[in-house]
Amino acid sequence: MPSPSASPTASPARRWQLIDALRGFALAGILFVNVPDITRLGQDIPFDERHVSTMDLVLEFAVQTRFVPIFAFLFGMSAMFVIEGARRRGVHPLLPMLLRYLALFVIGFAHAFLYPGEILREYAICGLLMLPIVLWAPRWVTLGLGVTLTVAAYALTGGGLATLPGLLLAGAGAAAYGLPKVLDAGGRPVWIAFAGAVVLAVPALWWQTTEPGDPRFTTAGGIAGGVLAIVYVTGFALLWQTPVRRALALVFEPLGRMALSNYLGASVVLALVALVVPFREFDDLALVSLGALVLIAIQSVLSRLWLRRFQYGPIEWLWRMATWRRVVPFRKPALA
Repeated sequence: MPSPSASPTASPARRWQLIDALRGFALAGILFVNVPDITRLGQDIPFDERHVSTMDLVLEFAVQTRFVPIFAFLFGMSAMFVIEGARRRGVHPLLPMLLRYLALFVIGFAHAFLYPGEILREYAICGLLMLPIVLWAPRWVTLGLGVTLTVAAYALTGGGLATLPGLLLAGAGAAAYGLPKVLDAGGRPVWIAFAGAVVLAVPALWWQTTEPGDPRFTTAGGIAGGVLAIVYVTGFALLWQTPVRRALALVFEPLGRMALSNYLGASVVLALVALVVPFREFDDLALVSLGALVLIAIQSVLSRLWLRRFQYGPIEWLWRMATWRRVVPFRKPALA
């Protein structure tokens, strides 16, 4: 059996810039939803006195339930990247993945003190439960089971946590079949998937209008979110082939490379601001969303500056060391 102390820096794999940017894009969408929850926006206002604004509609039809599926799918992809990396280094991936998920559970447990709605613990538990399939089943089984479970979860529950096992498996299976390369090329398969999802999005959005309210708690809203997630991913991949790619990479790639640090950092910032600003006493979602946009912009700039000197975000660095059980170089090597 190969030594578990094999170097975690040997035989590096290609880093997919598009996948990092997509992860940052998904994180930005998630933060727009999390900000009102973390700040407890309008919780002291009686329900019948709250007003629905244009921003409520924007979040309901363009953001909520759209980005979490993307993030979960990419989380499954990342798991396969780590597994394939371990195999290239001659390390059996079981222990690194167990340690990776256990560390994520601890991070999520601590994060819950700031944000009770946090989901990292569920990612960790689900990852552990799905790990035997990802490690030892053929890739066609992983992908097929992932797609089947995802479709079944949406059909039976309309989305939510029930979709997590399927999305993790589907992401891992898709990575094993080379989906990052397909998305990065942006060819005919991506165009076909985009066109098909756009066609399905029309009736899905219409259906959502028949079930008003927070789409996270309606079947129509959840299914519309799943369809829009495909539109967003494939549309992003197609834009990646245009001159817009430079702007997308500039804004979203650093966010994605430090997604965990930025996710946790946003909660810390918002919790501190909530100590001063009485968010519970007003329900101006537009103002809070503007604050979320500013926070995302600041995080993007700070992440880019950070990554000029360091190889990983601070939490990513700790997570990587927990995964590989050794000190990992933090600073970028100085140029000769």
